[in-house]
Amino acid sequence: MSKKVLSFGELLLRICPDAGGGWLKENSLPFYVGGAEANVATALALWGIPSAYFSAVPDNLLARQLAGYLEEKGVDMSRVLYQGERLGLYFLPKGKDVKNAGVIYDRGHSSFSALKPGEIDWDAVLSDVGWLHFSAISPALNQPVAEVCGEMLRAAAEKKGITISVDLNYRPKLWQYGVAPTAVMPALVQYCDLVMGNLWAAEKMLGIPVDSSLTGTDRKEDYLEHARRSSEAILAAFPRVKQVAKTFRFDRGEGGIQYYTAFYGDGKLYASREYFSDKILDKVGSGDCFMAGLIRGLYTGQSVADTLEFATAAAFQKLFIPSDATDQRETDIQKFMTDYGR
Repeated sequence: MSKKVLSFGELLLRICPDAGGGWLKENSLPFYVGGAEANVATALALWGIPSAYFSAVPDNLLARQLAGYLEEKGVDMSRVLYQGERLGLYFLPKGKDVKNAGVIYDRGHSSFSALKPGEIDWDAVLSDVGWLHFSAISPALNQPVAEVCGEMLRAAAEKKGITISVDLNYRPKLWQYGVAPTAVMPALVQYCDLVMGNLWAAEKMLGIPVDSSLTGTDRKEDYLEHARRSSEAILAAFPRVKQVAKTFRFDRGEGGIQYYTAFYGDGKLYASREYFSDKILDKVGSGDCFMAGLIRGLYTGQSVADTLEFATAAAFQKLFIPSDATDQRETDIQKFMTDYGR
């Protein structure tokens, strides 16, 4: 049996009131199953990769239903801990122009945020796991959860030789416990094989500076050159890291977007094709979809070029799906790649 890809993070509900307040009159709140790592796990299962998820949720009907929902999508939920007080929530109000009015987190005292080091049987959690994925969102919650991340990574890297990937998601509203990300993330990234994040996240999380000359430029060549330099700096600082991926998503006009990505490995920088759209539907989860696409390709031994193109196309398509996780199968993405620009 193939070893599984295990994603670790907080299972959330995203609630989307309209910014105009109509939800109060209509008694209606759209919601989606959320959480960056759950989005990765869902996409991998959809694409036929053996996918498992590890989180902590309260032992109540709502949490059990959410776990069942992900199980129906093919995600192994057998490792989930049922303990603690509550499920984490986040609110993302939306206006008529589909621009987010700003995220509101409601994650205090959640089951996941109450995790403590020394309480988890990592041998059991990491059994039959060949790849472990986490993001910088988890250590942003509080110091104990950051310590749990370190405990998990040491068990995976030093005791089991598991491949580890991290998404350098930067959420400034979460880093509120008195330390800068640069005081936490380098100690975690030292165990990683693959690092994903844009140039600015690498600066915020790892202290890899962004050249001020990039401000105001539109030149793809400039951004790709800086991606190469940033990736080389990460590899130099973290000897275990073998590969670095960067995303570039720029707003263009009213609701428009330009999107491309880069991947650095074996001393070479690969760049994806560019995608453009005059209008998008939902930015949430696009980076998670890209991450899942990278894991899918590298896990199955595809070439870096093919891996990058699939992951980029999948991430771009996610911008038109009104949920946290993608619903596009491999055949849908391959068809989109073939048809785009015709």
